[in-house]
Amino acid sequence: MFVSTTLVYPVVLALLCVGTGLLIDRLSGQHLSGALLAPVGAAGLIAASQLTTYTTTTAPATPYVLAAVGLVGFAVGWPRLRAQASGGWVSLGWGTAVPVVVYVLALAPVLFAGRPTFSSYGVLPDSAVHMIGADFLIGHGPDYSGLDLGNSYGQYLSAYFNTSYPSGSDTLFGGTARLLGLPLIWAFQPFCAFAVALAAGPARLLLARLGLGRSAAGVAAVSVTLPAIVYGYVLVGSIKEILALAMILALGVLVVDRPSWLAGSVTSAIPFAVLAGAGVSALGIGFGAWVAAALLVLVAWLAAEISAGRLGLARSAWVALVGGATTVICALPTWADLAGSLNVAQGIAATSNPGNLKVPLRAAQIVGPWLADSYRHRPARGFARDLTYALIVVVVLAAAWGVVVLIRRRFYGLTGWVAGMLSVWVVLTVYGTTWVDAKVLMITAPVITLLAWCAVAGLWRPGSGWRVLAAVLGLILLAGFAASDAVQYRGSDLAPTGRYGELASLNTRFAGRGPTLFTPFDEWSLYVLRKMDVGGPDFVYPPPKLVGVAKAHGDPVNLDRVAPSAFAGYPLIVTDRNPLASRPPSAYRLVWRGTYYEVWARTPGAPTAIAHLQAASGDPAGCRRIGRLARAAGVARAVGVARAAGVTRAAGVAGGNLVAAKRVPRVTIDLKHAASSGWDRYAVRSVGLVMTPFGQVTADFRVPRAGVWNVWLQGESMPRVMVSVDGGGLGSIAGELSGSPFNPDTLTPFPVLLSAGTHSLTVSRGGRSAAPGDGGSALLRAIFLTPAGAQETLVRTSAARWHSLCGRRYDWIEAVGPY
Repeated sequence: MFVSTTLVYPVVLALLCVGTGLLIDRLSGQHLSGALLAPVGAAGLIAASQLTTYTTTTAPATPYVLAAVGLVGFAVGWPRLRAQASGGWVSLGWGTAVPVVVYVLALAPVLFAGRPTFSSYGVLPDSAVHMIGADFLIGHGPDYSGLDLGNSYGQYLSAYFNTSYPSGSDTLFGGTARLLGLPLIWAFQPFCAFAVALAAGPARLLLARLGLGRSAAGVAAVSVTLPAIVYGYVLVGSIKEILALAMILALGVLVVDRPSWLAGSVTSAIPFAVLAGAGVSALGIGFGAWVAAALLVLVAWLAAEISAGRLGLARSAWVALVGGATTVICALPTWADLAGSLNVAQGIAATSNPGNLKVPLRAAQIVGPWLADSYRHRPARGFARDLTYALIVVVVLAAAWGVVVLIRRRFYGLTGWVAGMLSVWVVLTVYGTTWVDAKVLMITAPVITLLAWCAVAGLWRPGSGWRVLAAVLGLILLAGFAASDAVQYRGSDLAPTGRYGELASLNTRFAGRGPTLFTPFDEWSLYVLRKMDVGGPDFVYPPPKLVGVAKAHGDPVNLDRVAPSAFAGYPLIVTDRNPLASRPPSAYRLVWRGTYYEVWARTPGAPTAIAHLQAASGDPAGCRRIGRLARAAGVARAVGVARAAGVTRAAGVAGGNLVAAKRVPRVTIDLKHAASSGWDRYAVRSVGLVMTPFGQVTADFRVPRAGVWNVWLQGESMPRVMVSVDGGGLGSIAGELSGSPFNPDTLTPFPVLLSAGTHSLTVSRGGRSAAPGDGGSALLRAIFLTPAGAQETLVRTSAARWHSLCGRRYDWIEAVGPY
């Protein structure tokens, strides 16, 4: 799977894009530069996938239509490919090498992890939405009638894709991944890396137009394509913005090369129109701002040519008409529901929700260098911060000089496009919100880096006495880019491959048996468990009947807070393996247990509990409360008694039994008083210890009896940490993360044979390494032990014998009717 997603998939994508680019080039009169074939082809594939998914009937044919379009393109464009290959292998080599380098850098965390995964896990759950959207749109098109809106899966799809949300990136992603039969969860990051690599070709062309040599333009294009904020957006999987960036830079090249095509045939505007339509499909109506920035330059040039008599008005009108018609066709679903598309764009532009941004991004991030582990964070105080701002000053001065170079060398087309891009940034920043401002910063950042390289080109000109300065400036630009991206590479969190492999097996085993209540916080489960109709109480869109079960988005789910009747609609409950959590209600039995998860199925004919009493922190159950619960079980319609007992009551007929969940014996290690060396306590929402390099924690504990005990760690650890007891190593943990640091998973236990008495446990982390994610999340919240093989059991008794439950430790007690 790793080779299929990281190597085979991008090669197939590249072939499809180049083939489609050749077809569009042939239709427009063959004026496209070789480096534009792939991005223009990708735009054409977006348009084709939007048209096929416009109806339910044609949606499943999308993968085959995309393949057919690419093959037709190679058939009609083969003469051009053969001529280009025979006449310029060096140019072809650079045209291939630069996007490949960008792809490798963008996918570096996944590539060097050596396993199927995706980066910056837990940072932006929107990627889960794109996964389920891509899968659903290819399978069903715009038919949302069968969705279960009482569960999270249906709500997410309806809230996004049933409201004219831009889906161009999703239909391209879903169509191409399905062509190879790849799981979208593992193809997602390679697709994002490929999308940003599409921008490398246009970036290289723009730099070459500035006068940089072939080699220099190729190297500089990598830094223009991947400044720090763009790299951060690639790592978190901002699929719409990344694809839009490639379209925008390709539009910039067409602006610069306007004389070569606007004076051609009446179909010469087709590539520009396809890029514009695809950008609107991928990013939404807001993409029109960048199209307008390019159009203004083209219109001004056309007006000058027409007034000078070099171009005819009628022919120019035909060019505009063909281009406009092509744009409409390429983004037909968007234009067909223009009102809905405008509402979505206005909602995004006006939202006060900052998403995953705790604080607004700094305007300085548009410059490029940013020595922080994420674009969402500020550089650490000290050397990193000082160096960041020193690099920013250098780039700003270079960019300012780059503007002077553009004007002095009369690159008016490029100057006008750059001015338009900066104007869009200023206007949208003034009128936009935190979330929109961040997107615009990312899209504009390559322009600033481009201007800085323009200064290098100006200083390097033949006969210039500033070549040494040009070389030093170029090295500084490259060093700032490399250092910034390297810091984010180290800080990236990677999705836990093993956990998703186990969930995928559940999706196959229990397909169609939902709806399924999913208690861990993991919105990517929406895709992996898509055949089980998942509902997550701690998701952005929780099941309406379970609102409030989790205190906030991403917080732990407490099933003891759920009214028993609310479970009636869930044949299945999926929980993680966590001995600290209460088991599901008595109506459910354990039917499957894996390394990470457990599946509970509702017993056929099992009655819904009349009342549910949660024990207070595992304290012995008080007789008075149990007595009240027994009366609620033994007296029909004893509503008042149940409420007086402080229990959750369900609708139904009262029964005459009590069921208690007996706790698993456990030994808890007190981290608050443990000896910690080099690890700080992270008090925000009680997360626990931050496991920094060269640190450890040591604590003594006592087990009451000899035997095999399981050592459980609760937290998350992207870098590797070691666990030992009494000096003997038990093993290590790495790459184990949850969807939220405030709701950490209980990690796979370590079995150890212990004698009765006191022992010492140590959790330690070594030094820094070059491994991806070595600077990622490393939090330790709790450590506890349970006897191996011990399970939470149910104790049943009649309501009349309720005294037998007094004084014992239970997680909960339920009043149920007779079986």
